[in-house]
Amino acid sequence: MQGHSAAALALAIIGCAGAAPQPVSAPAAKAATQPASKPVVSAPTIERRVVGQLVMEDVPEIPKALRDRIRRYQNARSASVAGFAPGGGLLIRTRFGQTAQLHHVRVAMGARQQKTFFREPIGAVATSPDSRRPGVVFTMDAGGSEFSQLFWLDVETGQTQMLTDGTSRNTDPLFASDGRSVIYSSTERNKKDFDLWRIDAQSKERTLVFEGEGLWLALDVAPGGERILALRYISATKTELAVIRPQQGIEYRFNAKADVPIAFGAAVFDAKGAGVYYVSDEGREFKALRYRDLSSGRDRLISDASLQADVVDVVTNPARTRLALRYNDGGFSKVDVYDVGRRRFRSRRRISRGVVSGLRFAPDGRRLAFTLTSPTSSGDVFVHDVTRNRTERWTASELGGIDADRLRRFSVIEYPTFDEIAPGRKRTIPAMIIRPSGEGPFPVVVIIHGGPEGQARPRFSSSDALIAGELGAAVIRPNVRGSTGYGRSYTLLDNGYKREDSVKDIGALLDWIDVQPDLDASRVAVLGGSYGGYMVLASAVHYSDRLRAAVDIVGISNFVTFLESTKAYRRDLRRVEYGDERDPKMRAFLQSISPLNRAEAIRVPMLVIQGLNDPRVPATESEQIVSRLREQGQDVWYILAKDEGHGFRKKENRDASLAATYLFLQKYL
Repeated sequence: MQGHSAAALALAIIGCAGAAPQPVSAPAAKAATQPASKPVVSAPTIERRVVGQLVMEDVPEIPKALRDRIRRYQNARSASVAGFAPGGGLLIRTRFGQTAQLHHVRVAMGARQQKTFFREPIGAVATSPDSRRPGVVFTMDAGGSEFSQLFWLDVETGQTQMLTDGTSRNTDPLFASDGRSVIYSSTERNKKDFDLWRIDAQSKERTLVFEGEGLWLALDVAPGGERILALRYISATKTELAVIRPQQGIEYRFNAKADVPIAFGAAVFDAKGAGVYYVSDEGREFKALRYRDLSSGRDRLISDASLQADVVDVVTNPARTRLALRYNDGGFSKVDVYDVGRRRFRSRRRISRGVVSGLRFAPDGRRLAFTLTSPTSSGDVFVHDVTRNRTERWTASELGGIDADRLRRFSVIEYPTFDEIAPGRKRTIPAMIIRPSGEGPFPVVVIIHGGPEGQARPRFSSSDALIAGELGAAVIRPNVRGSTGYGRSYTLLDNGYKREDSVKDIGALLDWIDVQPDLDASRVAVLGGSYGGYMVLASAVHYSDRLRAAVDIVGISNFVTFLESTKAYRRDLRRVEYGDERDPKMRAFLQSISPLNRAEAIRVPMLVIQGLNDPRVPATESEQIVSRLREQGQDVWYILAKDEGHGFRKKENRDASLAATYLFLQKYL
């Protein structure tokens, strides 16, 4: 039984924010619901055009020469592991049309046989361990709404069938060892709380097995299926881990002291169901792997206590004789395999220049599949033979027309910020930088990640390659305070009333750029998505005199309106991070730092990109900042996708937004 990565699952559900699709009343949103022949125009100066599902306001036509120039950056593909296929080979996700679909690869570097053919991309995938009924369960939503449904795919016939109610949010299916029972989280009961449900893959009968409060995720099912290992996500630094007996409730809680916040992570039962291997940061800055005997309550540490890195995932082979661990070591990945019987690590493979995800053991227990991406590789699937300590590449994804040998790698830097960690000792902020070829001084594009409990890591990015290769600009991705991957204390540095301290870290980065001889401090742009979009707007509020341009992608413009409009099942989760807007003092503070209420300080051209169906940050957040900046006479380009949510997932929309972003940066940098 595979264990889920709890942090990854929770962040996929929470993101930086959350909202159901909202009715929006500003110009582009109205145009999205009106016939193209009768656009609703609130200001005659707005130039609006509709291209497919995109509504573009004041975005110039992309010149053909520019489209031709950047086309090679728009056609990179990637592959990610979805699981070992029933009957042999691997199931992978890859895109040959508009969205990523399931494909079957029978042998290493073999042909890819497409298995699903949907307009929407495939999400989480669980493969049945029952060879007599070869099939998988996967999730898929509509239009980026993130109200994912569970579907059954018969691998032999290619037929699919929806398993859930069609209206609730359903996430992360997990097969029990019997190959029939699928455990998953769902809001079906009250559309607010994530309960645990079981569905029979044959009869399709659904049963509520645990009624919870908040966000509960199933991590593993005990051998025999009598108990479920589950995690309740409260925040990035506070979670609860419990053993649940279906229909009876919580049988065992791991939190030794309820008042001491602990961040638990991935967890799996041992072979007898008598103990649990689990990830926790209890008493530590970084998450480590431990073993808990459920009867005695005794714990022992498994992973290296001296390692300054988080264990972010642990999975087990079907026999539960081996564990695979994935570490985040300063953003880079490391994978270890632990021999349960011998109590030692037998296979160590450090992936030193990239990011690993999707660990999956084969039914034989000796092969481990994973996805690897790096700044020079868009993402491919590899299989590691544990017994031979050898790794074999299974896919070779195309980079379009990009020459991999000419791609620039990230360098890791640290720059001093405004505060001290000890008297006379400045705090430093980790960041990654790509410098283009040639001689500077180069313009700079600062790209700020979302979350805020996220991390800029050394992954492949077509936009980074385009900015460095064609625009000739340096790309800097800072991990400002509040980022994960650098210890518990660092993640907590931006909570509540400390929100703008992370914005000051961007100011410190501008100071650092100013003294670099190969960087041009007079030509700097900021770009960010989700919470990173808020950081872009906040940076424009504080540092407009030091910026040339800003790109806000699905960003929060007002914390109060965001929290009040976000979906009920996410509201309390976001209040832990940002503060509770129902408290008068906190509400006043949130209003005081919201970029919408300080828009008069923004004096840089702005490109705003938004999905109409965004379930995390409603489209109204973008609409209101666009309207306010236009009232001030600011130059604002606005792109609204009618068939997207929190970010663009369809190739045609991604291509158009990338081209517009390039044209915008080219004009103002």
